[in-house]
Amino acid sequence: MSDYYELLGVARDASPDEIKKAYRRLARELHPDVNPDPATQERFKEVTAAYEVLSDAEKRQMYDLGGDPNQPGGGFGGFGGGGFGDFMGDFMGAFFGQQQRGPRPRMRRGQDALIRLEIDLIDAVDGAVRDLTVDTAVACGVCAGRGTAQGTDIQTCSMCRGRGEVQSVQRSFLGQVMTSRPCPQCSGYGNTIPHPCPECAGDGRVRTRRTIAVKIPAGVEHGTRIQLSGQGEVGPGGGPAGDLFVEILERPHEVFERHGDDLHCTMSLPMTAAALGAKVPFHTLHDEISIDIAPGTQGGTVISRRGEGVPHLRGHGAGDLHIHIDVVTPTRLDDEQTALLQRLAELRDEVAPQPTLTGSGGGLLGRLREAFGGGR
Repeated sequence: MSDYYELLGVARDASPDEIKKAYRRLARELHPDVNPDPATQERFKEVTAAYEVLSDAEKRQMYDLGGDPNQPGGGFGGFGGGGFGDFMGDFMGAFFGQQQRGPRPRMRRGQDALIRLEIDLIDAVDGAVRDLTVDTAVACGVCAGRGTAQGTDIQTCSMCRGRGEVQSVQRSFLGQVMTSRPCPQCSGYGNTIPHPCPECAGDGRVRTRRTIAVKIPAGVEHGTRIQLSGQGEVGPGGGPAGDLFVEILERPHEVFERHGDDLHCTMSLPMTAAALGAKVPFHTLHDEISIDIAPGTQGGTVISRRGEGVPHLRGHGAGDLHIHIDVVTPTRLDDEQTALLQRLAELRDEVAPQPTLTGSGGGLLGRLREAFGGGR
């Protein structure tokens, strides 16, 4: 038996992708349409036979173990030509129904794919359309997904005659047992591709890079998955494509923090504005508005604006915008400012302030009790 690895020019530990690339390169060089020389055609057949074995995981393992992957049972001795493991598998299948029935299709549905897309908060609020570049499998343009070289066709397997399986009678301690197994010549397909397409090596698909437009609906949040039906990988043999799932990753915003569909932010106010009240400018995600600060506003006050948060993804309306007020106490005062504040303290009888202590229901003491789990 020829050295299949040497024929393809790959190492014995070559990956499936390396084997496929090596065969594709040799097929372009040796294909009868390119080089009709009889010696070259013979080498093309040998290279194709090597690829059919090494591209099939079971056949490759059998070949690496020294068996003949083109013979039923792998060419090992004992138990009617098959190995003991094969015999036991067939024996169990005969009694428990683990047998293949009929040929398996070459055309199968493609795999689903997942890709992650980062967006900004404004995209989640307003919705957007983004171009997404993906590397995926598409139907081979040379053979239109059939996997055969130009001018050739798929042929019915001469060993199983299209059934995709072969039967054999084996002796066991219970007597003779009729067993079925996938046809080793066609790998259970019921047909063979004598002349694979040089572009896709018989797979019916090739990998390519393409750009698709993804519509991001308003209201999506971090972790939301958008399903694009039929935008995944095309299946083997030109089978239908799977789905593409786009997972949304929302970047943190420098001002607004999102909780569900509500937006939160902190507005720092001078002590005088909080005490006297004021109209202050406020920048939303879209424009500038005025916020009314009531006289005597305390630190920790929350001003809420209904319906100015993130739109609900499912349903009508939107969340709320919550503005948390932080009152800033001045840390550096000149002489005139110090005198004015001292005069204010005198007018408010606060020169010798009497602090108010809160009960166990709240405030600092309450929080300390909760933190240390204490009672009285």
